[in-house]
Amino acid sequence: MEIGEKIKNRRVLLNLTQEELAERAELTKGFISQVERDLTSPSVDSLFVILEALGTNMSEFFKEEVEEQIVFSKDDYIENIDDENLSLIKWVVPNAQKNNMEPIILEIEPKGKSKTYSPNEGEEFGYVLEGQIKLLLNNKEYIVKEGECFYTKADKTRVIVNDNKKKAKLIWITNPPNF
Repeated sequence: MEIGEKIKNRRVLLNLTQEELAERAELTKGFISQVERDLTSPSVDSLFVILEALGTNMSEFFKEEVEEQIVFSKDDYIENIDDENLSLIKWVVPNAQKNNMEPIILEIEPKGKSKTYSPNEGEEFGYVLEGQIKLLLNNKEYIVKEGECFYTKADKTRVIVNDNKKKAKLIWITNPPNF
């Protein structure tokens, strides 16, 4: 990104006109316009004054921003096979534990189940992509079929069971991250 574009983005974010920025920086509107269009390069002193008028400084302005990954492919997934329970967890957003929610794809083989999750203060959402599951919340059972979903507070012991002859596959999202 060019300096001029960054200055313009910051100015627009603050709802300032070029004229208002020029007044704050004690420069001309024409000069601000040329800087924003990268037709001229400001001196270090002018840039310092412009950035100060925009409520920032040189180090913040030039700090490299690491672009956050937005789209994830199958190559990004992390898998964990639980042979004992006949299930497979795919973390579809790597390192999602640092986020407010954690989406996974859970595949459960026939007669398999997820691990048992202890109560916490969060919430959970699940959408069955394939097959049918039994959601056990404490001692209560809920059947969730393909194309159906569940949403619950995580204040109960939870386990997902596949009592069927066909593999079950679901998207399971927890908040906060729990897996």
